[in-house]
Amino acid sequence: MTQLSKPAEFDTAAEILKGIKQPVRYIPGEHDVIGDDGKQFFERLAKEATPARSYSFDHAGVHFVAMTNVLSFEKSHAGGFGSDQLEWLEKDLKGLSASTPIVVLTHVPMWPLYPQWGWATEDAPQALSYLKRFGSVTVLNGHIHQIVQKVEGKVTYQTAMSTAFPAAKAGEGPGPRPLKVPAEQLRHVLGIREVAVTPTHPLALTDITLA
Repeated sequence: MTQLSKPAEFDTAAEILKGIKQPVRYIPGEHDVIGDDGKQFFERLAKEATPARSYSFDHAGVHFVAMTNVLSFEKSHAGGFGSDQLEWLEKDLKGLSASTPIVVLTHVPMWPLYPQWGWATEDAPQALSYLKRFGSVTVLNGHIHQIVQKVEGKVTYQTAMSTAFPAAKAGEGPGPRPLKVPAEQLRHVLGIREVAVTPTHPLALTDITLA
């Protein structure tokens, strides 16, 4: 939502978001929590979040879990949930039928996509241990600014493009920096993702470039 967690940036985002007529849910990226551990972000955009910085909701028979894994990013340069949030997740999932489709929303990937660049969540294995009894789990994340997907058992991991700038592919170049492309190609590597939810079918994901 912001680049440097400045109040003016949140104000600008709020004005833009007024044009969206549907309900919107938010999770922070590491740039949204600079200097205040996400205080502005959660007060403005995710008041429903617990003190552990997570929340859940249900839609069309699917249980959505929104989790924050960027509060430790500045120190560890990787994602992390922390013990309070993991405890919350375990309690949140209790009582749900194993046939309930689960969608987990995070910013940093939960699978070790490229730990050398911080493209991983250190305590994701514990979170995944609470999810292993469910027959369908989809993890949606951003952070790496490109489309990458993986299926591991009953868990499908899907990353998405960014609306800001593209990033280099894992291991290509000195680090996870913005990727410069010719101006005429830029809108082809930026985009949004549509997710269609129906009770009896897997999630249908469609990635659409800004071109």
